[in-house]
Amino acid sequence: MSNPYQEALGQTLIDRSFRERIVLVGVTLPLHTEEETDESLDELALLVDTAGADEVGRLTQKRDAPDTAWFIGKGKAEELKALCLEVDADTVVFDNELSPAQQYNLEKLLGRTALDRTAVILDIFAQNAHTLEGKAQVELAMSRYRLPRLRRGISGALSQQGGGIGTRGPGETQLEVDRRRIMKRITKLEGELKNLGRTRLEQRKSRDRSGLSSVTIVGYTNAGKSTLLNALTASGVLVQDRLFATLDPTTRRLSLPGGEPVLLTDTVGFVRRLPHGLIEAFKSTLEVASEADYLVHVVDGSAIDPEGQIRAVHEVLEQIGGSRVPELLVFNKADLAPEAVRELVAAHRGSVAVSGVTGEGIDDLLRVLSDRIRALSVVVELFIPYDHGEALAMVHREGEVVSTAHEETGARVRARLGDASVGRLRPYVVATNIHNDVAATPASTAE
Repeated sequence: MSNPYQEALGQTLIDRSFRERIVLVGVTLPLHTEEETDESLDELALLVDTAGADEVGRLTQKRDAPDTAWFIGKGKAEELKALCLEVDADTVVFDNELSPAQQYNLEKLLGRTALDRTAVILDIFAQNAHTLEGKAQVELAMSRYRLPRLRRGISGALSQQGGGIGTRGPGETQLEVDRRRIMKRITKLEGELKNLGRTRLEQRKSRDRSGLSSVTIVGYTNAGKSTLLNALTASGVLVQDRLFATLDPTTRRLSLPGGEPVLLTDTVGFVRRLPHGLIEAFKSTLEVASEADYLVHVVDGSAIDPEGQIRAVHEVLEQIGGSRVPELLVFNKADLAPEAVRELVAAHRGSVAVSGVTGEGIDDLLRVLSDRIRALSVVVELFIPYDHGEALAMVHREGEVVSTAHEETGARVRARLGDASVGRLRPYVVATNIHNDVAATPASTAE
């Protein structure tokens, strides 16, 4: 079934009515190794499979710089054409980003569609967007990607054509019509997302008023973030063994071992070279990471290159302003690769190992996270008259009560509270930051 926001562009990126046959192309440029290119192509093959296509061939080249016309050299482009004919490929996908001119030249030479990594990721996002905001974000990113690539139709049967944008019309006049139509659509989408962003801001303010600390789960795509969220909160979030299965953030309430509740949010997974346009379009969604009190950075401990995945996540966090938020590294899938996970934990001080599937290490994760969140909170002493029961209830609801002493006219309470809660309870505060080294034990009551 086609998506309306893809129809607005006149075409899909990959035709999912059948399994397309794809040839992958990777170019090793300076500062990169051929091994890194091979690993990146392996990941691109997974992306292509997720998008609904099959790899039938692969071509690599080492260059000092991309060719301005073809990205690969002209001779290599001819070799690519021969390979496509040999394996009967429908589409060629470059692991590197193609300019509109390079894409045009390649399609004209090959007589078939030429896409890049960005196009494949956009297509996967288009398949997995379900909410109104998610669909608008994907369409905005797709529109921005398509705009500079509008052109008159070229000869040859291209799988992404068939009456779509850039394949019809009397030349420049039709191009201008298409260009204005997409620019108008971009403006409309930006307005819709601003309105949706204001709604999300109000929701965030409402959560802030609750006084609960916010913890956001981040990580590389398919690292097991949703599985971990389910293990921690029994929330029943969709879990699939595929890239970018979850796009829309999901928030659940989690009670830590000390009794203090937090809001735990799952986010979209990251990937190497996540398209900048996609990050811009999803900025309002990704802000949940930059505005969190703490990040739980989930890493697939069984992955071939977990360190590279960690770096990729940190690069995206840097772009969205989330690098300043403290993080807890959690190496997941300890059941699949126990030895590798042990080595990773040893190499990253303060990290923990878990299995979201078996539940191994979940108690350790909760304990460490509780200690980290507690360290961020303020220890205050409050005196609450007995006839102000709602204030005492707020303390128990929003913080961790360390001790309670009953006096003649009220209760003297020591508790760990967030800044917002301290502000609301200001009339009852008699001391702040007292005994901040109080042990993490259940609340005691003195008569």
